[in-house]
Amino acid sequence: MRVEQFAFPGPLRDQLVGAVLSGAKTSTTGLLVEYETEGAPLPVSGTRGAVVDSAGLIVAVTETTDVRVVPLGEVDLRHALDEGEGYATVAEWRAGHERFWQSAELRAALCDPGFTVDDSTPVVLERFRLVADLR
Repeated sequence: MRVEQFAFPGPLRDQLVGAVLSGAKTSTTGLLVEYETEGAPLPVSGTRGAVVDSAGLIVAVTETTDVRVVPLGEVDLRHALDEGEGYATVAEWRAGHERFWQSAELRAALCDPGFTVDDSTPVVLERFRLVADLR
């Protein structure tokens, strides 16, 4: 089972894990370059994941139901809403994600201090369902 770590440990991860556990979050978005940098395979439909909280504890199990790789400029409202973070528009969703993707912490993880995104940046759109709440 793969490990699902939403964001970095801290308040954002806690918020995202809470949204998964409540059922509000049924999609997530990653940068294709993150997978490439980590040498990690893309998620596959039917794969289960262990959701880890900020303390490193497994708190849930999810199952991937769909995966698409698209340019950032093609992310639609349904996907943005299903991320369960309270965004009402794609523009709000994108602004929030750009803050994270262009943060010093993510740039350090990518070993690219000048990393930025634009409409053509490939992103991995993953849909999932909550299989088990292990709290």
